[in-house]
Amino acid sequence: MLRRQALVTAALVLALMFATSFAAAQGYVGQFAWGTSNYQETSLTPENVSSGQFEKVFSYSVDGSVFAQPLYVPNVNIAGQGTHNVVYVVTESDGIYAFDADGLQTTPLWYVSLINPAQGITAPSCYQVIGPCNIYPTIGITGTPAIDSVSGTMYLEALTLENGTFVHRLHAIDISSGAEKFGGPAVIQATALGKGLGNVNGVISFVPQHELNRPGLLLMNGVVYIALGGGSHGWLLGYNATTLAQLYVLTMSPNSYASGVWMTGEGLQTDGLGNIYFATDDAPFDANAGTKDDYGDTLLKLSGSLAVEDYFTPTEQSCRLTNDLDLGSAGPLILPTQNGPYPNEILMAGKGGTPCDLWPDGTYEAPIYVVNRDNMGKYNATQDQVIQEVEGAPHGYWSNTSYWPGPAANYFYAAGVDAYGGSGDYLRQFTLTNGTLSTAPIAMSPNIFPVGGTPYISSNGNTNGVLWIAERQQNLSTLPGSDPLILLAFDATNVATQFYSSAAAGTRDQAGSATKFEVPLVANGRVYVGTQTEVDVYGVPSAAKVLPTSLTFALLPIGSVSAAQTVTLSNTGGASINITSITTTGEFAKSATTCGSSLGANSSCTISVTFNPTSDGAQTGMLSVVDSAGTQTVSLSGTATPLKFTPASVNFGTVKVGTSSTAKKVTVQNVSSGTITFISIAIGGTNAGDFKETNNCTKTFAAGKSCTVSVTFTPIATGARSGNVTVKDTDPTSPQKILLGGTGD
Repeated sequence: MLRRQALVTAALVLALMFATSFAAAQGYVGQFAWGTSNYQETSLTPENVSSGQFEKVFSYSVDGSVFAQPLYVPNVNIAGQGTHNVVYVVTESDGIYAFDADGLQTTPLWYVSLINPAQGITAPSCYQVIGPCNIYPTIGITGTPAIDSVSGTMYLEALTLENGTFVHRLHAIDISSGAEKFGGPAVIQATALGKGLGNVNGVISFVPQHELNRPGLLLMNGVVYIALGGGSHGWLLGYNATTLAQLYVLTMSPNSYASGVWMTGEGLQTDGLGNIYFATDDAPFDANAGTKDDYGDTLLKLSGSLAVEDYFTPTEQSCRLTNDLDLGSAGPLILPTQNGPYPNEILMAGKGGTPCDLWPDGTYEAPIYVVNRDNMGKYNATQDQVIQEVEGAPHGYWSNTSYWPGPAANYFYAAGVDAYGGSGDYLRQFTLTNGTLSTAPIAMSPNIFPVGGTPYISSNGNTNGVLWIAERQQNLSTLPGSDPLILLAFDATNVATQFYSSAAAGTRDQAGSATKFEVPLVANGRVYVGTQTEVDVYGVPSAAKVLPTSLTFALLPIGSVSAAQTVTLSNTGGASINITSITTTGEFAKSATTCGSSLGANSSCTISVTFNPTSDGAQTGMLSVVDSAGTQTVSLSGTATPLKFTPASVNFGTVKVGTSSTAKKVTVQNVSSGTITFISIAIGGTNAGDFKETNNCTKTFAAGKSCTVSVTFTPIATGARSGNVTVKDTDPTSPQKILLGGTGD
C-alpha cells in the first residue's frame, strides 16, 4: 500500500488551536524514571566532551547484566553514611545497588539481593521464561524502576524462581537503606474476562512463568503502573503506591493472544494530564469491530484507571502481524507543545518496511508517524488518520527516539535498522517546524549502528547540546555477546559531527560487554551506562579537589553556632576553572569563602563551614562545589544536644595544693522542645578527685528550664589537673560533659 500524508478536518484544526498540552521537557533535578534527556546539564559541554580529556573515570562491578537504565537522585541521606549523590542500578540477577554517583567510594552504599540459592530462590534461566532468549542468561529485574523522590521510594518489578514456582513481585524499596516499605513486596497476579488463548470458562489468567516486564515502570498520581508481555497475553496493571494493593487490570488481547508491551524498554509515557501512552506488539486487532477489544500493533491512550480513551492502529496492521513487524518494537515520544495547528503531538516509529510499507518512490521503509494526541485516528482500512507519515529506517526501529529544542530548531533523532536481524542504519536527525517533521534527515551520523540505539540528549536548556548513544557491535541474536559497549557522543545540532568514542583510546575507556537496548544516563557531569558485568562512568577527570572530604563537628547545643572549620579547594590543572555554586545542605552553613567565580591554574581557595543545629541528635549534610571540572563534595556531620552549658568549660587557674577554690557556677538549660529526665550528674575525668560539684537540678527537666551546677577545685598535687562534670540523661546524645581544668601549686 502506498504511503500518503494523512489529513485532519478543518473543524478539528480549529479546535486544536485552542487546546493546551503538557511540556514533555520538564525541569531536571534527578532522573527518577526511564528517560532520554537532561536539559539542565551544566558541566558537560561540546567543548569539554570533544577536548580529548573526556574519558572513563571509574566503574562499579555488579552481579549480573544491566538492562534497565540507571537512575540518579542527588543529596540522599544514606543510613549511617551521610549525604550522597546516588546512582541506582538493578540487574538480571535480581540485584539492587545504590552507588555513590561521584565515585567517592569503591563499594556500594547499600546492596540488596532478592535471591537466596541456599533456600531455592534464584533468578530463572531465560530458557525457562521466554524463548528465544532476548535477555540472557537469567531474567530478574528488567524494567527500569520508578522513584518517588518525595517519599524516598523506588518501585521495581522482579521475577524469581522459588523452588520450582515462578513469582513476579512489586517491590517498594527505601532509597536510603534498601529496606522494603509499605509491607511489601506484593505478589503480582491478575485475571480478566475473555475468550482468548488459555481462557478457562471465559477467564484468562496472568501466567508468571511466561510474562516479562520489559518497559520502565510509571509512577503517576499515587499509582504504580507495570506493563508486561511475552506470554499468551499483554498486561497493564496499576497498584496503590502506599499500600501496594492492586487497583486496575487491563489485557490488550482478552479474546485473542499476545499484544505484549516491550517497547525496547522505554517507560510507560504520560502527558502530565493523567493519560498513559504505550504501543503493543504483533497480535490480532479487532477493536474497530463493535464490542471487540484486541489491540495488536496499536498505539494506545489510557486513563489513569486503564480505560481506553483513544488509539492509533496502522492501516497495514494485518500485514505487520503476518510478517512480525511489531509497531511496539519501540515506544512513543510525547512532544512538548508545538506551534502550528496540532499543539499536542506524539511520534511513533516501530518495525516496518518490506512487504508492508511501500512508498511512492518505490522503496520500502518503516514510517515515522506524527499522531495528534487529541484525536489519534484509530483504525482506517484505506488511509491512516494521522497528521503526517515520514520515511524512516528501511526495517524500522528496535530502539527509541529523542527530541531536543535546540538553539535554531526543534530536533528529532532516531537510529534504526536496515534489514531484519541484519545490518544497521545511521543515526538520523530531523527537524520539527510548527509540528511538522522534515520529510528527510537534515544530518546523519558518519557511522552505522549495527542494531540501532536510543539517543540521550544533555544540554543547558537549548545550548550545549550533546547527543549520547550506546552502540552494541553484535547482532541482537548473538548471545550473550562478548564485544564491549561503545559510548559515542555527537553534536546535537548536527549529528554528522562526532565528539567522542570510547573505542578511540584503546583499552583506556573500554566499557564492559554490551547487553541490549542500553540507554545512557547523564547527570552532574557524568555519563552512566550499564553492561553485562559493570556500570561504567565517563566524564572529564576533575582538576579540582577538596580537602578534607569530610568534616565532623563536636557536640553542640541546639540553637548554637559552632566554630568554623575550613575546606580547601585546589585547582591542580593547567587552566582556570569556573565556579558555579558553593552550597550546603542540612543544618550546616557556608560562613565565609575566599573562592570567587573562578579559580586559576595551580591555585587554591578556602571555604569555612559552621554547624548550626536546630534539632536534636545526629545531623548530616553535604558541602557541594559545582564548577567546570565537575562537582566536589564534602560530607558533613555533627550532633546536637538539648543541654546548653554556660560556660561550656571552667578553668580555675592556679590553686595551692590542699586548699579549695571559690565555687564556680555553670548554668544548665534545656533548649529543646521536650522534657529531659536526669539520670545522674557526677564528676569524672583524669583527676576526678580534685573537683566537687553540687547542683539544684531536678530529675524532670522541662523545655526551657534552667538549673545551676556549682564546682570547686581542691588540687591534691602540683601541675595541670583536669576533669569534667558528666551529665547522664534520657536524651540520645547522653552523656554530655562540662570540661574542668586548673593547676595545683
